[in-house]
Amino acid sequence: MGEYEDRLHELEGEARYFPPPPRHPGGRERLHIQKSSVCSRAYFVVVMAFFHIYIINIIALLLYVHYNTGSGEQDVPLENSAGAPRPMPAEHRTPSSASLSPELSFQLPRLEGIRVGHVQRVSLVPDRTHNMRTLSLKPLLFEIPGFLSVEESSVVMQLAQLKGLTHSSLLTAPDSQEEQLTQDQLFSLLDLNQDGLLQREEVRHSAAAYMYQFSAIGDFEGCVFAGVLSLQEFKRVSGGVLQYSAAGQGLDGHAKVRQRSTHTRLYLGEGTHHLLKSIRNRVTRLTRLPSSLVDLSEPMEVVRYEQGGYSHAHHDSGPTNHDSSCAHTHLAANNSASKQVACRYLTVLLHLNPADGGGETSFPVADNRTYEEEVLGDLSQQYCDKGNLKVKPVAGTALLWYNHLSDGNGWVGELDEFSLHGDCLVTRGFKWTGSVWVNIDPEQQRQERYQRLAYLQVLCRLLLRRFYSSSVSDARQLL
Repeated sequence: MGEYEDRLHELEGEARYFPPPPRHPGGRERLHIQKSSVCSRAYFVVVMAFFHIYIINIIALLLYVHYNTGSGEQDVPLENSAGAPRPMPAEHRTPSSASLSPELSFQLPRLEGIRVGHVQRVSLVPDRTHNMRTLSLKPLLFEIPGFLSVEESSVVMQLAQLKGLTHSSLLTAPDSQEEQLTQDQLFSLLDLNQDGLLQREEVRHSAAAYMYQFSAIGDFEGCVFAGVLSLQEFKRVSGGVLQYSAAGQGLDGHAKVRQRSTHTRLYLGEGTHHLLKSIRNRVTRLTRLPSSLVDLSEPMEVVRYEQGGYSHAHHDSGPTNHDSSCAHTHLAANNSASKQVACRYLTVLLHLNPADGGGETSFPVADNRTYEEEVLGDLSQQYCDKGNLKVKPVAGTALLWYNHLSDGNGWVGELDEFSLHGDCLVTRGFKWTGSVWVNIDPEQQRQERYQRLAYLQVLCRLLLRRFYSSSVSDARQLL
């Protein structure tokens, strides 16, 4: 036993001199290094910014796809209507219809008149229905009493007065080049707030911008968008580019003449009075058109006719041909046509007050029952006395009519000549109206391109706003 213990002590002593076992070739050593400056605060901010942009792009893309592929059921106001949008038949599709956005891949819904006097029930606001009565089939014309309440009509008039009313006498049609507006007069019309400076929104929302188009408006808007323009700067950038528009022409080939009246334009989009947005939504539900078409149309024009005021018979829209293009899609289509017209598929006219005397809205050739040009003479002057259909203004009542026929394939067709209309002389008191137009280009591809570019612009503004706000928030958290 003692021998065994002695041997064990000898082995333990020898073990002290053995070298440590070698490390396995695959083993890893833990390196101890000093913390680098790679993960600095600036680097973190940049990484977070790009991460936010990536997330925002994903969200925006999902919202865009969802918006354009929505069922649109909330925009269908007619109960038990057989005129809901249907997919375009294969035989009617153009070669490019497969590439159209989902909303434009459908035929444009068009209300059915049935017969004169026919009444349909429509839903424009929650928990309430309206009676829509057919007044005429040529043009297709409807009357909707109570579209606005008396109180709502009063609010619209107050908003127009707060915005500022401009005299319409200068918007009369020129019979010759010498009678067209001077640059000083046009600047005064565009300058809605009369501050002596021209802002971007004033150019977009002024009625004069629709009657006097700019053949080089791209360069002109570029100057306005960069800031504001004084009268001297306006003369410099607009010299030689003024082009009178043929929109709103009557039978005599000249634009409508409006006497003793004032007007303004009220934007119906986001950021405006809730009633104006409600009017836009009601028009969308009434017409059953995709909301994008209504949203991208021009602002509502409010007109106040004084005693003795009137407007000659005219068409709200104009025919397009190879020499002209639609004013709202002209830039997006990159069209070189020298003349621009207002392409207004339909009109919703709101009567905001009951005129004490006169002031009817007249359709002199409605249904072609009494139309004899030789008897009527100059319709632009005698449309009230000898006209066929006159509608007395009642506060809150709306008139809807189509300025264009259907092309047979579910899109915009030729101008409906029977849509000729005018405002009769106000013999006592005054008359207020509000006109909502839905702009649609007869060329479906141009309309599609315009809408896509418009939504890209909206998405860009949204992304920039979100990017700046998130960057500021991150910077505040780090500091």
